[in-house]
Amino acid sequence: MLNYAGTPPLAAMAETDSRQLIAAELRSLIARIEISMRLIDAAMEPEDDSAISGSTEIVVLDDVTPRYATVGAALNACRVELGNALQNLSESGNPA
Repeated sequence: MLNYAGTPPLAAMAETDSRQLIAAELRSLIARIEISMRLIDAAMEPEDDSAISGSTEIVVLDDVTPRYATVGAALNACRVELGNALQNLSESGNPA
């Protein structure tokens, strides 16, 4: 877990600098979420086992896919909200 106790306060920075720092952090979080989603998608892909693909008598019970799907949906919701936050931040930087 990251410890931000030693992080300097944003109040000491210029407003533009702090906004850019926050935007960069939001983009970083979005990128990390997308990496996690790709890993989940890869884990959910069926293995290419040609030995069992021709057999009709083998049944594979998959209890992991629903959990991955739930986690993927939660990560997607986070990505959407972070994207909205980034959009709102960029709009707040432009004078009306």
